[in-house]
Amino acid sequence: MNLKEAFRYQNRLQSLMEEARTILCEERNVTVQEVTLLKKRVMSEAEDETRVEEAPSDYAGRINDVVGFLLWILSEHEKLTKAIRRTKNELRLDMDGEISLNKQRQEIAATLRGMNGIRSSERTVIGGGKGYRFNAEGNQVAYTCDLKKVTTINFDRRQVRSAIAELERRADAVSTEIDQCAINSNVDYITPFGVNEGFDEAFEAYLTKKG
Repeated sequence: MNLKEAFRYQNRLQSLMEEARTILCEERNVTVQEVTLLKKRVMSEAEDETRVEEAPSDYAGRINDVVGFLLWILSEHEKLTKAIRRTKNELRLDMDGEISLNKQRQEIAATLRGMNGIRSSERTVIGGGKGYRFNAEGNQVAYTCDLKKVTTINFDRRQVRSAIAELERRADAVSTEIDQCAINSNVDYITPFGVNEGFDEAFEAYLTKKG
């Protein structure tokens, strides 16, 4: 498989671990809960009735196997992670570093685009001005008046536009290079089940391997 496929499979393993943990984190799945109706206390002629409450998961009766499955998936995730790391070390670029840098380039470009969208303007705010004055009796009183607000950009728009274009050009070029590396690389890992297999199929693959 190539790196792109390996990343997808890595995500699949992660989701399977989360599903297994969800089963194990539900107390009703990992315990047997009996409920007894104490009928005899209120009706001497009646007999108490005991029943086992139904667990929410179909795997409640196979919890030991679910624990083993979770640990198996974790070991597969570890093997795949190490295989991915070995492949990344052989690439002509630092993939993780470039992905991080590209995120920063895109965030900075977004900031600059926000700046570039600002326009110089002038507007009047009716009653927006407030102050105090002394009246004829010498008392300080509040007053309001209209307010004119003038906004003028305080940066070189051409420089900002040029920076945006360069950041986007560089981000696109790096993204293309990362995609090429992800597709053309080889990860030394054999999948124990298909990436599109569900929890049931992956669980059966574990049981088959376990013997």
